[in-house]
Amino acid sequence: ESMGYRRFPMLLLSLFSVLSLVLAAIGVYGVVNYVVSLRTREIGIRMALGAEPAAVVRMVVGRSLLPIVVGLAIGSAAALFAGGLLESLLYEVTPADPAVLGLIAGILGGAAVFASVIPARRAARVDPLVVLRHE
Repeated sequence: ESMGYRRFPMLLLSLFSVLSLVLAAIGVYGVVNYVVSLRTREIGIRMALGAEPAAVVRMVVGRSLLPIVVGLAIGSAAALFAGGLLESLLYEVTPADPAVLGLIAGILGGAAVFASVIPARRAARVDPLVVLRHE
């Protein structure tokens, strides 16, 4: 009962956190999918010249990692700032706990990489002949 008044705000905050993770993953998927669709001709030419599908997947995922890493760095700085504001709601966790921040960055980074793998695998399956004929 002593923690009852803190439980609801933390439950609500957790719900919004999961929702924001899902929205972030959908956003990353949408952006990477759009970029891959713009580069379909380039990917088709690479495949026609003998690029392995695994190399295409690595290229697409690798190019999507830079904005992900920058976003995680900015988000970590913002989390440190916001943690100070939410310190009264935290229970047995310090606002700058490196384990918690690392876990969150790992979950967000993993979701973003997973969201970029789907369009990358689709790009690796592109038929070069169809792409070059279409253009």
